[in-house]
Amino acid sequence: MAELRKDPITGRWVIIEIDKAKGPGDYEVEEHVKKRGVCPFCPGNEHMTPPEIYADREGDNKPNAPNWQTRVIPNKFPALRVEGNLDRIGIGMYDMMNGIGAHEVIIETPDHAKELGDLTDHEVEKVIWAYRNRSLDLRGDKRFKYILIFRNYGVSAGASLEHPHSQLIALPIIPKRVGEELGFSERYYEYRERCVFCDMLHQEIDDRERVIIENKNFIAFAPFVSRFPFEISIFPKLHSSDFSYIQKEEIVDLARILRETLLRIKAALRDPSYNFIIHTAPIDGKERADYHWHIEIMPRMGRTAGFEWGTGFYLNQTPPELAAWALREVSV
Repeated sequence: MAELRKDPITGRWVIIEIDKAKGPGDYEVEEHVKKRGVCPFCPGNEHMTPPEIYADREGDNKPNAPNWQTRVIPNKFPALRVEGNLDRIGIGMYDMMNGIGAHEVIIETPDHAKELGDLTDHEVEKVIWAYRNRSLDLRGDKRFKYILIFRNYGVSAGASLEHPHSQLIALPIIPKRVGEELGFSERYYEYRERCVFCDMLHQEIDDRERVIIENKNFIAFAPFVSRFPFEISIFPKLHSSDFSYIQKEEIVDLARILRETLLRIKAALRDPSYNFIIHTAPIDGKERADYHWHIEIMPRMGRTAGFEWGTGFYLNQTPPELAAWALREVSV
C-alpha cells in the first residue's frame, strides 16, 4: 500500500509507493549524446559570448581571453534584461510590468568534457565563490527582490549546451514557490518560536535513515516527503537564511558535499539528467530566524503527468529511505 506524506513546509501531500517501490535499476535513464561543433563556452572562443562580468583568472591575464577557471557572462538570450524600468501598470483586472532582471551564465570550468562532479573540490569551490560574488553584487540593484541560482544537466532537464554551466536570474518579484516556503515557515516560527527547517534537520540527524553524507558544516539527505525519486536536499547545519553570506570555511565543505553527492547520483543512477536549485531568502538585508537556505537536487527519473498537474499531488515510486540507502552504499 502507498503512503501519503505531508510536507511540513509547504503543506503539500505526496504519495510514496511502498509495496512496488522502484530501485535505481528500474528506471530508464536518458542517454547523453554528445553534439559536434564549436562550443562558445570553451577557451579560445570568448569572442563568441557577451563580454564577461566576472572571471577567476591566474595572473594578470586580460578579460575575455583564455586562462580562466570560472567565467560569468550575461546570457545571450536572457529571460529578463537589466536595462529599463519596471513600469508597473494595470490593464483592467490584470497586472503587468516590463521584463526587468538579470540573467547570467556561470561557466564552471574550461574543460568541456568534465561535469561539476568530475572537478576537484578546489575547482568546485571556485564555482561557489562565483555564485556568492555575483549574488552579493546584484543585491545592490534596488529593482531586484530575489536571486535564483540553478543548474540544468541533460537535455530533459533543460540544458541547451553541453559545456558545464549554471545560471543565475535576478527577479523583480519573489517567486510563488519561495513565497509559499516563506509563508509556512513564518507561521511555524510564530507558533513554536523555532525554524521549521532546523527542526527537520534535527529529526533527520536523529533518525539517520534518510541521511546520505555529511561533514562539519553540511548534510545531504533524502527528504521524508520527497516529490521525486532520489530527490536530495543539502542543508547547512547551522541556521542561516541567506546563501549570499556563506563564509570561506563553509564554501570548502559545501564544495566537498555537493561534488560527492553528484558523484553518488552519477554512479548509482547511471548518470541521469538533473536539476539543482539554491533556495535562499529574498533580498531584504536581514537574517531571518524562520528560514534556512538549502539546495534541492532533483534527478530526472520519472515524468510529471496528468495526475500531478490535475491534483497538485506528486507520485514518488521510490521511498526516500530506499533512495538514501542506495546513494549511501554506492562506491564513488
